[in-house]
Amino acid sequence: MSEIKFGTDGWRAVLNKDFTYKNTDKVINGISEYIFKESQYNKKILIGYDPRNKADEFAFYIAKKLSDNGFDVEISSNIIATPVLAYAALRKNAYAIMLTASHNPPEYLGIKFIPPYGGPAEDFMVQDIVKNINNNFNPARNKKEYTKVSFEKEYIVHLEKIINFKIIKDSGISINYDAHHGAGAKLFKYILDKYEISNNTINIERDINFGGHMPDPKEKYLPELKALCIKNGFIGLSNDGDGDRFGVFDERGNFISPNDIIAMLLKHLYKNKKYTGKLAKTAGASSMLDIFAKMNGIEVIETPVGFKWLGAAMRKDNIIIAGEESGGLSIKGHIPEKDGILANLLIMEMIAYSGKKLFEIHQEFLKELNRSFINKRIDLKLATSHEQEKIINKYKTLKEIGTYKIIKTSQLDGFKLYLDDGSWILVRKSGTEPLLRIYFETDKEEKSNELEGIIKQLC
Repeated sequence: MSEIKFGTDGWRAVLNKDFTYKNTDKVINGISEYIFKESQYNKKILIGYDPRNKADEFAFYIAKKLSDNGFDVEISSNIIATPVLAYAALRKNAYAIMLTASHNPPEYLGIKFIPPYGGPAEDFMVQDIVKNINNNFNPARNKKEYTKVSFEKEYIVHLEKIINFKIIKDSGISINYDAHHGAGAKLFKYILDKYEISNNTINIERDINFGGHMPDPKEKYLPELKALCIKNGFIGLSNDGDGDRFGVFDERGNFISPNDIIAMLLKHLYKNKKYTGKLAKTAGASSMLDIFAKMNGIEVIETPVGFKWLGAAMRKDNIIIAGEESGGLSIKGHIPEKDGILANLLIMEMIAYSGKKLFEIHQEFLKELNRSFINKRIDLKLATSHEQEKIINKYKTLKEIGTYKIIKTSQLDGFKLYLDDGSWILVRKSGTEPLLRIYFETDKEEKSNELEGIIKQLC
């Protein structure tokens, strides 16, 4: 049995191998001790679960364990998306535990701990939980009974305060939605039908194998949605397994990267909805965000990769939109947690406000910035931290990359090199897997291929 390790978004492990009842007991002991130390029995604990194999079984097991320990526990009466539970934690000033492995392969399950502010746990919280996982939590209170509740109604009411559903409905937009067999499937379908938004929805039913692939809304996992968009000329929207990430195709079946979507939504919120404040982006996100922000006098806050850093920025500052390159975003007035359902609605709202097709909005936006943006990422399987550091240190000694001079570097997260033509390279350790991730961006395909070749030589 391997060591229990918490990554950037909780504990994830292969079901029946490392994700077992014995290990779950340890994690819940650590969480129980942390909550008791912080709040005694004064705050509720909310529990949710996505469609993964045995996620519901483990959720109810944890609900009983916590209520037996004297905590006031509410558990979702149905499969829910992570952002729904996060909003419930914020609204009720409660702690929350989500049974999910997000976009990981189907054989994984995980536990995500959500504090009362409704966003990812900070590092000091995780460290405290890990420190206590081998302790036995001994409550000094009588057993309670947990309560089954529905968390979705209040979440929808909240979305109705953020999104202009009338303008979306009146626009006559039609969409394709690939639910990816995920937690947001029925909720998003319900919202579309409630507001009479024309939709073709596929893969809405629960499937613990997620169609046989990772429930990650990347182009390579969405061939059905792409084909549907090409066939009927509608946009295509999708979410991941727990509904906190998004994926988008335009009306021609072209996949639009999360970087482009976040940048266009920043413009929509700033220009159309008159939001004020700052932009929060990760070190791996595109320079297009910085360029648009600079053009419009919007201050940029750059964080390490991982939404926990963006969530912290949202809680501390006045942020219009917080976004990461992997398909996570949230906005002012919402939870400090990524929300793929909100992202989908904002995309439809942006189209409705413009009166144009998504591909037209995208083309006009890139023309406005007067630059192309080609982003790629290489993942290297390197099991040890020493192997990873060895490659990172190679980049630290460089004065140039090919024919490009290095004009600036950053160690905010790993090591980032800024080149004299506007390109950049980021080398960092993954927070969830034994990988070294190398992100790079430039403006031409031939440059991208050149940089990719150099990067592979350095590996």
